[in-house]
Amino acid sequence: MTTTSVDQWRGVAAEQQEDVAASLSVLLRRRTRQLLGGLLAPHRRAVWGYTAAIVVSVAASMAIPALVGIGIDRGIPAARHGDDVPLVVVAAVIVGCALLQAWLYRTFVLGTGRIGQRILLELRQRVFQHFQRLSLAFHERYTSGRMISRLTSDMDTISSMLDAGLDTLVTAVLSIVTVGTVLLVLDWPLGLVSLASFVPLLWLSRWYQRRSTAAYRRTREAIALVIVHFTESLRGIRAVQAFRREPRNNEIFAELNEDYRRTTTDSFQLLTVYWPGIRFIGNVTTAAVLLIGGLRVIGGDMKVGVLASFVLYLRRFFEPIADVSQFYDSFQGAAAALEKLAGVLDEQPSVPMPSRSAALPDPANDGGAWRGAVELRDVTFGYRADAPVLQGFDLAVPAGQTVALLGETGAGKSTIARLLARFYDPVDGEVLVDGVSLRDLAEPDLRRAVAMVTQESFLFTGSVADNIAFGRPEATREEVEAAGRAVGVDVVVRRLPDGWDSTVGKNGAKLSAGQRQLIALARAVLADPAVLILDEASSSLDAPTERLVQRALCTVLAGRTALIIAHRLSTVGIADRVLVLDGGRIVEDGTPAQLLEAGDGEYAALHRQWLESLL
Repeated sequence: MTTTSVDQWRGVAAEQQEDVAASLSVLLRRRTRQLLGGLLAPHRRAVWGYTAAIVVSVAASMAIPALVGIGIDRGIPAARHGDDVPLVVVAAVIVGCALLQAWLYRTFVLGTGRIGQRILLELRQRVFQHFQRLSLAFHERYTSGRMISRLTSDMDTISSMLDAGLDTLVTAVLSIVTVGTVLLVLDWPLGLVSLASFVPLLWLSRWYQRRSTAAYRRTREAIALVIVHFTESLRGIRAVQAFRREPRNNEIFAELNEDYRRTTTDSFQLLTVYWPGIRFIGNVTTAAVLLIGGLRVIGGDMKVGVLASFVLYLRRFFEPIADVSQFYDSFQGAAAALEKLAGVLDEQPSVPMPSRSAALPDPANDGGAWRGAVELRDVTFGYRADAPVLQGFDLAVPAGQTVALLGETGAGKSTIARLLARFYDPVDGEVLVDGVSLRDLAEPDLRRAVAMVTQESFLFTGSVADNIAFGRPEATREEVEAAGRAVGVDVVVRRLPDGWDSTVGKNGAKLSAGQRQLIALARAVLADPAVLILDEASSSLDAPTERLVQRALCTVLAGRTALIIAHRLSTVGIADRVLVLDGGRIVEDGTPAQLLEAGDGEYAALHRQWLESLL
């Protein structure tokens, strides 16, 4: 989006803010819990085992302050009278508890770390697979930068929380509960004084929770916008440099980056209040306990060892609370990221695929192969509900016929192609191949029935052979090269250093537009569909390459149903039938010769203009 203004970027952010309005926020949190529950379900038994390990570990750790008090009150007096055994036993038990605590804690960290990485692996796989299943309508409105943000920035945030914070949370919570109980058991008056600090702590935590939740959502959205602009600026680098847009893009990126810095700073500033606040409350409580406990020791109502144990436990009471506050910092970022991922995974394809196909063509007919008869029956469709492109549209194409679609931009040519490829479903009516509705075909059968070569001719990083084989990965090398020769790719590879194994570069950057289109055509030939759609597939070819492709297509399309969308009448010449569209209606229908003989139609006019352009 290199032409997008800063205000428009902020408008995008404002639209996203609406997504976290009160009612939707509650729904997303429920989806987030469901997603997290589903990810944890396969690991429940292991989670309970590691939970038991950390409970014992915390218990061993919590026993140490009590043992110190016993050593002070019993071991030291006994040692003064020549009996060192109690003090030695207490010291040995402390060492044993420390060893047990360290071993169990290590077991817990290793185990939960493995579970966390498996969860992340599963989550990445789910998100990637779901993005591929979602319909074209979703991808046209959801930018590639946002997809990258979901799979990188959001995943990294969740990973950081799992790697660095989960063990801290569990041990901190167990420590708080355990220490709170122990404080009451050791000395309930001092225990009540200590627990009174919960009132300001809860108020402070609630204050932080309310503000940090909104702050971290803003942060996740801000970084997503930075990634979107960065990604799309580099994807369109040719246009950026051709129109000298670098300075303006730098300005937009600088403002988006500044928004991200500002939202991150706002989140961090909340911590500068929360963390010192917890420590201040803890220090004030410790001072109060030491004052009251010291007076009770002087009065003989409390032993020194008990007070020492109490102070040690109190320190272990507030340190975990500070740890929880630090974990909550990373948790808020991870929760916002998981919420966005849950929202993406909750998206449903607008073109759902059945798990199994309906009845396929009669097995007695050519061994069950598709013949390729196409029918659009009373089809109504529009990209917006208030602007139908096709309305009550009917079309029948017999098997094996090549049909060319002509018409001005917006006439409905590409819409027919997209419906037949099932990138979209009609609002009303049906699209059928060999009498079977496309809605009833599972993905493998649909792709065997229909294939499409688009104007973009996208190539993946890899070799020429790899890109042709994309149409049918299980094909042999001989089949790949045969498909390439059918459309003239062999002429291209002769000029490349490694022939069929030559790399095409990112997005096919090492090849010309015509060469990329030839490979895309070979890919479709190898897939061998019953119906082949060529949507402006020769628009980027120069005249010599186009003639080469036309000769190849005469052979490739023989006996195969084909729909050709083209503005070049030279390409239309290979068609058996020409349909001229206007406003979503067929205004001319016939062979090229018949329409030329009519003399007064749109096709005849276009043909005359084409002949004049050649003179």
